[in-house]
Amino acid sequence: MDTVNKLWRTAPLLTGTGIFLSALAIPSIAGIWLDPRMITGAPAWLKPTKFAVSTAIYSFTLAWIFTLLPEWPRMRRIVGWTTAVVMLLELAIIDTQAWRGTSSHFNISTRLNATLFSVMGAAITIQTLTSIAVAVALWRHRFDDAGLGWALRVGMTLTILGAFTGGLMTRPTAAQLQEAKLTGQLPAAGAHTVGARDGGRGLPGTGWSTEHGDLRVPHFVGLHAVQVLPLFVFLTRRRAASTRVRLTLVAAAVYGLTFALLLAQALRGAPLVAIS
Repeated sequence: MDTVNKLWRTAPLLTGTGIFLSALAIPSIAGIWLDPRMITGAPAWLKPTKFAVSTAIYSFTLAWIFTLLPEWPRMRRIVGWTTAVVMLLELAIIDTQAWRGTSSHFNISTRLNATLFSVMGAAITIQTLTSIAVAVALWRHRFDDAGLGWALRVGMTLTILGAFTGGLMTRPTAAQLQEAKLTGQLPAAGAHTVGARDGGRGLPGTGWSTEHGDLRVPHFVGLHAVQVLPLFVFLTRRRAASTRVRLTLVAAAVYGLTFALLLAQALRGAPLVAIS
């Protein structure tokens, strides 16, 4: 309860956003079971569920980070407002498109769909750029817990890099460009699958391709570095301070290398897990 109260006092908007998005995940989960429609090979409400959970976790995480940076009130205010607005806007568009029975990402088949996709892209780009200010604050702040400090610095940096990998998905694929050349139409621009169309066989729950490269894998791993590395520090809390720092730096290096290897694997068209 003390932690929740501290989050409310420090970042009420982000905390409220996290609670709202957590609640929003409940009807989306129900929609997976109640709505039989499929969008690009996945249940219509799977993407809204994943985004609601992921953005709720990020909102709570950022609110917690803000409690560690009391000397940066202006940064907290600007980044907090930007993040809350963008997360709510993203989920509103994703849920609206799921309700309409069409895809939210890469969909430029109509003027409305293209506009919504463009708004999402611009909004998340702005949010990612403002989050750089959080990384700067973390790198400049002196932490009493040195291990936690390194986990947050590296974690936030990797999270920002992971967010930017989303831009790799927005480039029209060779198949899309060829189709546009033949038909004069470009209904979709971009894909998360490398080497095939989106919508093929994927891992249960995530939908990550089991046949081709999938940029969502490094995107996911990068985005959640800011949660995973601090959690590692928590698990090593019984170790001596100097030992925790060394372990944290090793864990951060391994995590960063894993992110880079997963990105390279996806770009060369290889799946995380191949299932024939």
